[in-house]
Amino acid sequence: MFNKKKFNEIKDFLKKSSNKAKIVAVSKNHPIESVLDAINSGVYIFGENRVQEAQEKFEKIKQKNPKIELHLTGPLQSNKVKTAIPLFDVFHTLDREKIAREFSKHLDALENKKIFLQVNTGKEKSKSGIFPEDVKDFLFFLKDEMRLYIHGLMCIPPIDEEPSHHFSKLKILAIENKINELSIGMSDDYEKALAFDPTYIRIGTILFGKRQ
Repeated sequence: MFNKKKFNEIKDFLKKSSNKAKIVAVSKNHPIESVLDAINSGVYIFGENRVQEAQEKFEKIKQKNPKIELHLTGPLQSNKVKTAIPLFDVFHTLDREKIAREFSKHLDALENKKIFLQVNTGKEKSKSGIFPEDVKDFLFFLKDEMRLYIHGLMCIPPIDEEPSHHFSKLKILAIENKINELSIGMSDDYEKALAFDPTYIRIGTILFGKRQ
């Protein structure tokens, strides 16, 4: 079940340190009972990795409670873009041209949504995302050709490297490209992420327990 104590601890820490980061409670692979428990504990921002699972869990919840904000924190398949747009409020993982072209077909529907560009700061073959040296040109392509507004940058540091190095790299890229928002930090490294003034920290395991 949802760890209300830990959620409140993180919330209090953010408040005391005057950090404006918002907690995205990543509920992927956890049952709807845990989500409802989290809502009753004061959570209104949730993260899901798969469109179908998010639909099954959140469609009715969002109809009843319009305050709920749903974030896509996992990779998006091009054939799921049309379904995902009405369901999610924030997309953390725009990671390639094919997805950008799909998004560009639905500009009106994206008007009140937020999109983050995923950057593969570690250049890992196992991860998707734009390489750091390609970010500037890709952002130009998104704005100029696709007419997509990018609100922020997101990264997932390599598991065996110091995360602060990657958060710093992303922060520099954001400043260079006049982007104000970052989506960084997960259960194991969110405290380090806070030093870089993120908009969102994406926390799952320490709030919901190990994935089922």
